[in-house]
Amino acid sequence: MQHRTEDYDLLYKLVLIGDSGVGKTNILNQFTRGEFLQDSKTTIGVEFASKNVMIDDKTIKAQIWDTAGQERYRAITSAYYRGAVGAMIIYDITKSLTFENVDKWMKELKENADPSLQIMIVGNKTDQKHIRQVATDCAIAYAQRNGVAFIETSAKDGTNVEEAFKNILQQIYKSAKVVKPTPQPTKFIVADTDVVKPEKSSGCC
Repeated sequence: MQHRTEDYDLLYKLVLIGDSGVGKTNILNQFTRGEFLQDSKTTIGVEFASKNVMIDDKTIKAQIWDTAGQERYRAITSAYYRGAVGAMIIYDITKSLTFENVDKWMKELKENADPSLQIMIVGNKTDQKHIRQVATDCAIAYAQRNGVAFIETSAKDGTNVEEAFKNILQQIYKSAKVVKPTPQPTKFIVADTDVVKPEKSSGCC
């Protein structure tokens, strides 16, 4: 009698990137554990957690890698792009510099990740919108110009965190384009996004 050892049908590796302090670890914890740590420590190196999500009749295991944002750890993260089918570039809506640096992270993805990688830009900390420095319209326009998805979240109160992960996982799943899995013998699927549909847009900010 055969026993199934896996509790999922497909495994998708996602990476969370962005400057230090934007809330990557808290977004990960909110999605996988439903918790927010006010005084969470800065990630050193790489951490990851997993959560199963149902899409259609398939159980998708999202394996989410939380990479350190500081420059001195950037070299560590390059190996972890291998096999990734999705990436969230996270910035802090209350710190304009973290949004300006999204370009650097986009470049890093282009240099290290699969060209068909699913990308979503995430503006975090909407619970502090009273001190917002990055306009939503500006971020949407940037996402549209680059043909990637966009969403704003709050890791603190949970706003849109579940939706962000479900959106990116659904778009990956819908593509049904299987690429060679690494390092585990499981299926990885990549897709173009249409959460925020690309269109010509004038610049802002």
